Amino acid sequence: MTQHRTIKPTESELEILQVLWERGSATVRDVHEDLMQTKDVGYTTTLKLMQIMYEKGLVTRDDSSKTHVYQAAVSRERTQKHMVGKMIDTLFSGSSAQLVMQALGNHKSSQQELEEIQRILDNLKKQ
Repeated sequence: MTQHRTIKPTESELEILQVLWERGSATVRDVHEDLMQTKDVGYTTTLKLMQIMYEKGLVTRDDSSKTHVYQAAVSRERTQKHMVGKMIDTLFSGSSAQLVMQALGNHKSSQQELEEIQRILDNLKKQ
């Protein structure tokens, strides 16, 4: 069953989704161990968050074995697109240019990133 509801993950849910996007699938223990590398979080908190995410349709769960295995039910790209669109609308009055200028002004981009940005801009001009 594919759900097409609006994606509204919290910051903590996004951290769990990042782990699942990287791993493909994982148990609660796997996710918890990855999260523990960057923050102090309790196992039961991770478990509860993943149960809530399952109820919200953000993750799927294979419970055919004793240990439940989770996968992201939403794609990284779709989630990024939704969240960036919402950020542009709410923080930048709908101006993607203001978002880009703010990002480039406050973040040191590598030469490779700048070349990729230039390539994207060149392609947009051609359209």
